[in-house]
Amino acid sequence: MSLIHYITQVQFDFGALGLLKSECQRVGISRPLIVTDAGVKAAGLLQKALDALAGVHCTVFDQTPSNPTEAAVRAAVAAYQAGRCDGLVAVGGGSSIDCAKGVAIAATHPGPLTHYATIEGGSPRITERVAPLIAVPTTSGTGSEVARGAILIVDDHRKLGFHSWHLVPKAAICDPELTLGLPPLLTAATGMDAIAHCMETFMASAFNPPADGIALDGLQRGWAHIARATRDGSDREARLNLMSASMQGAMAFQKGLGCVHSLSHSLGGVNPRLHHGTLNAVFLPAVIAFNASAESVRTENRLQRMATAMGLGSASDLGLAIRDMNARLGLPNGLAAMGVNEAQFEAVIAGAMADHCHKTNPRLASAEDYREMLNASL
Repeated sequence: MSLIHYITQVQFDFGALGLLKSECQRVGISRPLIVTDAGVKAAGLLQKALDALAGVHCTVFDQTPSNPTEAAVRAAVAAYQAGRCDGLVAVGGGSSIDCAKGVAIAATHPGPLTHYATIEGGSPRITERVAPLIAVPTTSGTGSEVARGAILIVDDHRKLGFHSWHLVPKAAICDPELTLGLPPLLTAATGMDAIAHCMETFMASAFNPPADGIALDGLQRGWAHIARATRDGSDREARLNLMSASMQGAMAFQKGLGCVHSLSHSLGGVNPRLHHGTLNAVFLPAVIAFNASAESVRTENRLQRMATAMGLGSASDLGLAIRDMNARLGLPNGLAAMGVNEAQFEAVIAGAMADHCHKTNPRLASAEDYREMLNASL
């Protein structure tokens, strides 16, 4: 049986940030902890959020790392408790939103975060006691503002997923104005992350036609606008459509993801300095080739339907088109250009086999399959 569930209240438009105070009032947050990072603060976006919350007692945690860690969650929980906070506002990319989700768990549930990780059987342990969260994305990539999951590096260095419907933000404020002027490489990497989400969840075999439609439309929007948004950071139409693609990919997450994310989660744990969206962009061609023979992908013409949405003539053009787009956007042409080498493959494969996305790929991968995908992506 398929669970089809949509999802949370989304305020989506230029200027939507102005609704932040009223959304806090609506969900019952009177003393928020704002979770963000140093880059968002330096760009002036934290101040915009604080201005929107004028008159509200706020505590700020601005030390979210690019790949959020259990240690960062602990530090943010300390700030949450010191400020006597009663909820969270995440302002930033997926890292800040996921860090805030970790705080939502850790501030209200006992024990280490690992106890609540999906692959440790922790999802049922996450209860309605989680702190309420409002998410304000400042990039167009993860879509974590409408997702039930978070990805965090725990103390034993594994990059693990945490999933519960209780973790879905009570409100998402998607204001494309916050992404105007985002640096080109970050626009490209986060945008390819959104495109990877749309493609991989569309390939997943679970029966969920609403999610399929949302993912395919998101792919069309993202693919048509990512180069424009990267080339011209002030292109409002491109920024709006890329933010929508990001949101739509995450709305479809409930179908599951697959080998792209199994590999990028694992490699991101091995080397936390690597950008998740860039890894997804690099892994996509090899995983699409691997999935081409999966029964559900083949019989439902899923590769051709993606190719059509992307304006391509044939499903066989997908891999080359993605590689060409990565090159046009200035992203690395492979793992080697990112400093990855074969000596790391065993650890990456072990992590991918254990990842929560491994079993929702439309074709179950073996360790040797993962090795071939890594070599093809090198």
